[in-house]
Amino acid sequence: MAQLSSYKDRNFIAVIGDEDSVTGLLLAGIGHVNGPKKNFLVVDSKTPLSKIENTFIEFTKKNDIAIILINQHIANDIRPLLDDHDQAFPTVLEIPSKDHPYDPEKDSVLKRVQRLFGE
Repeated sequence: MAQLSSYKDRNFIAVIGDEDSVTGLLLAGIGHVNGPKKNFLVVDSKTPLSKIENTFIEFTKKNDIAIILINQHIANDIRPLLDDHDQAFPTVLEIPSKDHPYDPEKDSVLKRVQRLFGE
């Protein structure tokens, strides 16, 4: 029964993405700011890789996040972290961006599904 309560408090979606993706999702209502903490990170060419990595790690440790959306081209930059994340919550979903097409061959969730089915 402890596992059931572990997901009941997960109310938020977090996003790590480019400006267009994050803006669209914030306009859709996923934004949450609690003091200096927020559930999104806008990534551009000047964002240090360490900031992306630290934000991803922070989001995976938060008990109120159910889903992390991340642009696939950004996920590629922190692929080892995504591949090491093996918990059901928060679920990590890779999404396309306006300027970078989605490549199913790189998607960590699809790779896991293929391994489960022995493909």
